Amino acid sequence: MPDHDKEGLVSAWTFDGNGGARRIGWDEIAQGVPSGERFQWINLQLLEHRHGRSTWLDMHSGVDPSIVESLVAAETRPRCALFDNGAFLNLRGINLMPYSLPDEMHSIRFWVEPHRIVSVRRRALSAVGDFEDAIQRGRAPRTPGEFVADLSMRLVDRMDTVITALAEQADELEEQVLSATLSNLSPKVSEVRRVAIILRRYIAPQREALNHFSLEDAEWLSPRDRNRLREAADRVTRFAEELDSVRDRAAVIYDQMVERRAEQMNRSMLVLAAVTVIFAPLTLITGLMGMNVEGIPGAQDPNGFWAVTVLAAGLGVGLVAWLRMIRWL
Repeated sequence: MPDHDKEGLVSAWTFDGNGGARRIGWDEIAQGVPSGERFQWINLQLLEHRHGRSTWLDMHSGVDPSIVESLVAAETRPRCALFDNGAFLNLRGINLMPYSLPDEMHSIRFWVEPHRIVSVRRRALSAVGDFEDAIQRGRAPRTPGEFVADLSMRLVDRMDTVITALAEQADELEEQVLSATLSNLSPKVSEVRRVAIILRRYIAPQREALNHFSLEDAEWLSPRDRNRLREAADRVTRFAEELDSVRDRAAVIYDQMVERRAEQMNRSMLVLAAVTVIFAPLTLITGLMGMNVEGIPGAQDPNGFWAVTVLAAGLGVGLVAWLRMIRWL
């Protein structure tokens, strides 16, 4: 095959159906599943040449063009579609690789046939890398159904790690809302809410996709595989509920922050009003006594300044006592 087609192949495996597997290349892929082997897995990286299309998928895979369109679509939500000769499954996983953000959910699409699985991705997923490591250690799936169930559980395990950390972060924010500085707390609350909304957007449809795939009427999908797929779907349901809870808790924390900020503002306005009540009369008196005109009382008295000072101080103390009595201070 041409070199640019080889660039799209991440890995390919053939499985013997007894827990063993070995890597294969394009030559063995073209020959199909050899005798004594159960099924193949062809893992492709979607490249951006030819307008994002893969020549092997279009011309050599034998996959229906409508399914190829779904495999290489730019943006899709998790879903499942059943056909007479196989099933299309689109899942998303959280990437735990270095420099990955917690809200990055990358898509991986599968076309599952009785003797072949074709997967297409745009970016690497840590769950798929761990899955291949397990295959190399001799823990390979025995059927396509076990393959999908095992990989689905690995994707769900990664979600559990991130969502648990997100819930713990919400717990910490709830403890800090009454003591931490609002300017430092506000960005954290917004980030938790944003991540919860983004994850919820993709996790909820994944539950339906897994449940739908478990209904596939195929001999390679055993009752155990169906139960594991339903278990994965149930865990995704719990994750969606947890994300709803985190989103609602973030909204409550934000409301508490708004109330706390309003309380601080009211307290500041109250202090300002109290200062105004105290100093406005004093300013009036000192202003009148400081006018540069004839007839000011005590202008010729040597003790006039101290008399006015004592009068102003007494008036200030009286106003403070009155404000404390009406609980302004």
